[in-house]
Amino acid sequence: MEFGLLAAVAVAFGSAWAVLRLTVAREERRPAFDRLISAAVVGLVAGRIAAMALAGTNPITRPLDVLIVRGGVDTGFAASAALAWLAFGGRGDLWRSLDAVAPAALAGLAGWHLGCLFSGTCLGTTTSLPWGITATGGMVTRHPTEMYAALAFVAAAALVAAARRQVTIPGILAAATLAAAALIRLATEPMRLGIGTGPEWWYASGIAVGVGIVLYRVVRARRLRRPAPS
Repeated sequence: MEFGLLAAVAVAFGSAWAVLRLTVAREERRPAFDRLISAAVVGLVAGRIAAMALAGTNPITRPLDVLIVRGGVDTGFAASAALAWLAFGGRGDLWRSLDAVAPAALAGLAGWHLGCLFSGTCLGTTTSLPWGITATGGMVTRHPTEMYAALAFVAAAALVAAARRQVTIPGILAAATLAAAALIRLATEPMRLGIGTGPEWWYASGIAVGVGIVLYRVVRARRLRRPAPS
């Protein structure tokens, strides 16, 4: 893994830890942070293996290539594996455990995208907007796409953190976080430099699943509150 990506990982974990300190009780911070770190590692490995397999590279015969993260990580498989790991780790109290780490997860994603400043991957498609950025030695201004995503994730993290006291139905915050993250990636995807078939359908699926879980949890909670027929 190149040093720029290591710096991005450090920023992501630092951002997640900072938000955990603000939103989670002291005795719960370390376990929650450990779950986020392990989920991120599992997601990166799963996404890298998926990217290798889809590109025709056998991860069994070339295991060291798994560590070359700059060679590509499949976003959809990475996110799915990370979510599955988080769910497994919090299976004792699934919805509440996922809700607890939701703001920190969004902050970590914000830090990861802001890490483009270290890895040199901030720029996207061309633009004539005044805030477009020109690469060193270049002549064309481009969208600072990863910065857009980082700002959007910061805003989403702040909204989810602010809603923690108002939302009383377990699972709503986690599902809304999934939908928000997928929406942000879907909105910024057209401004990224394309390197093949985009993962838009993964993001659309994430939005649908997140919204579906929100509706399910709300309907279920209302049914449980209804008085039993006499």
